[in-house]
This record gives sequence, C-alpha cells and structure tokens, in this order.
Amino acid sequence: MSQIVFGGIWVILVTVFIQWLIASGSKAKQPGAVPGKISDSLSHDSFVFRAHRTFQNSIENVPFFLAAAFLAIFVGVDSQWFAISVWAFAFARIIHMLLYYGIATEKNPSPRSYFFMIGVIANAVVLVQVAIALVA
Repeated sequence: MSQIVFGGIWVILVTVFIQWLIASGSKAKQPGAVPGKISDSLSHDSFVFRAHRTFQNSIENVPFFLAAAFLAIFVGVDSQWFAISVWAFAFARIIHMLLYYGIATEKNPSPRSYFFMIGVIANAVVLVQVAIALVA
C-alpha cells in the first residue's frame, strides 16, 4: 500500500512543480516583467494571472495535505482509504489546475471549486484516519 501512497505523493509534487514552471514561464514572457511580481491590473481574463493563482493555490493547500499524509505514514495508517484519499487529492489538484488554466471566470463557485472541495474532503479523510490511529 505504501508504494501506491508514495506514487500519489509524487504525482502531487510533480503537479506543483509543473505549475511553478508554467506560472514562472508565462509571467517571464510578459513585456516589462519584474521578477516576483505580477501586475495588479491582471484578473481571470489573463492566463498569467490564472497560472500564478493556480500555483499560489497549490502553495496554500498542498503543504497541509502533505503534512497530513506524512503524519498518517508516521502513525502507521496503511489503509485502502488512505491510498484512495492521496490519489483523490492528486487527481483533484490536476483537474483544478486544468480548469483554472482553461476557464477565465470570476463566477463563484466556478467549476474548479468542486475539485478544490474534493481535495478538502480527501484531506479530512486523512486527518480522520490519523485521529483513529492515534486513539487505537
């Protein structure tokens, strides 16, 4: 089971790495690009904005999930639900990324919001499994 979990964690890390490259590359190609800054005038109609926000959203969400997943590994959670949760989070982040890249909307909830919520649920499942392992 651990190889399946580690594979999912690898996919999550590679996804964030790809987001980083896309966000950095799209911004760097802009005329007058300043390292570390995007224009305040950009919004969802700009791919540079969406690529930046996709990466930032992962920076906000992925570390917490990885901490929960590694805590689960450390306390000995080795269940099918743990593996499913890791892969659900991985796939949800990929779909969230693709929707953020492809759909320029200010609407809330946007289609990507549903995949964000799948990630939240996957995170909750992992945290519940950790709690169960701690009291067992």
